[in-house]
Amino acid sequence: MVYVGIDVAKDKHDCFIKKTNGEYIEVFTISNNLEGFRKLYTTILKFNIQNEDIQVGLEATGHYGYNLISFLLKQNMVVYVINPLHTNLYRKSMSLRLTKTDKVDACTIVSMLMSNVNLKSYTDLNFINDDLKLLTRYRYEKVKERAKLKTSVSRLICILFPELEKIVPTIHSASIYAMLLQYPDVSSIANAHITKLTNILSTNSRGHYEKETALKIRETARKSIGLNMPVKSLELQHTIKLIEELEMHIKETEEKIKIIMDKLNSPILTIPGINYRLGAMILAEIGDFSRFSSSDKILAYAGLSPSTYQSGQIEQSSYAHMEKRGSKYLRYAIFNSTKFVCQWDPVFSEYLAKKRAEGKHYNVAISHAAKKLVRIIYHLERNNEEYMRRIKK
Repeated sequence: MVYVGIDVAKDKHDCFIKKTNGEYIEVFTISNNLEGFRKLYTTILKFNIQNEDIQVGLEATGHYGYNLISFLLKQNMVVYVINPLHTNLYRKSMSLRLTKTDKVDACTIVSMLMSNVNLKSYTDLNFINDDLKLLTRYRYEKVKERAKLKTSVSRLICILFPELEKIVPTIHSASIYAMLLQYPDVSSIANAHITKLTNILSTNSRGHYEKETALKIRETARKSIGLNMPVKSLELQHTIKLIEELEMHIKETEEKIKIIMDKLNSPILTIPGINYRLGAMILAEIGDFSRFSSSDKILAYAGLSPSTYQSGQIEQSSYAHMEKRGSKYLRYAIFNSTKFVCQWDPVFSEYLAKKRAEGKHYNVAISHAAKKLVRIIYHLERNNEEYMRRIKK
């Protein structure tokens, strides 16, 4: 066997090669481009062995290693992507000296490959999972941006037309946004032609708002205490346009997520209350379920397991809180999925009611239901089984 350790960086990669017998082979650096990738491949080919007898390892350093991983997989090589935390701990276990260089890291990766520390090779499925993770995290951040912009709209409405919120169920609708883009202050709404105002509201609300609503809005605007501030009106228009653009980006991202989820055909979607978006985020953040020996490990990874405090005569804290470590995206997805599952599935709904009856706060009761949900997801994914809803008669 030939083992290749690569320390990945932005502009260059340090490589270290050893044979099974521990014989030193070569240490070299390649540039992060096609010429460098070919140099690595040519160097490996010098040993004149089959690809299955070559193991290549590198750290998971985000997007810097994607291109190199793709190149190596196209050459039908066995590639291992290792958590940097694992390599760091492994390096410290080998020596007490504080020595860390790129070449040392590459050598450490080779040692890990040779010691066979339960590493799993990178496959095309990992690429799909990485794509799903990028998409779900991108959507998560865009939704957060949209929420901030909607808060800005609410703030501006309180200045320009504070009475509007009491007239309509929500100011964050396509019809109200369309009206505010055309008439961004009370004076323009007060002087608007009623037919034009009605058409804007009716068209964008699909007939929900008719002439009566338009008249009510216009009459309210004529008596409004809202200020006529051109600068704030301009800010309102720009903010609404940004929200509409984000809506389009989120929709396109969700379509891509759905395509990948349809390919995966995961049993997680058979659980009532879990949709494509949250289901995709859970799968993307967990990745390979076989990495976890139990569902409790997933809870710990999500930061949903209770913290433990013990010191001196204090054996255990009476007020244990969630650790909130690990993946915040997974924690968000599991917690919110649990809320929906408790609404749609009778078993979970009954379980939540039981915990609430015990006097637990709603969020605490949801955290208990989340543990139950993770156990079910773990079982379904490991055994590729569909969720069978049990309804009490």
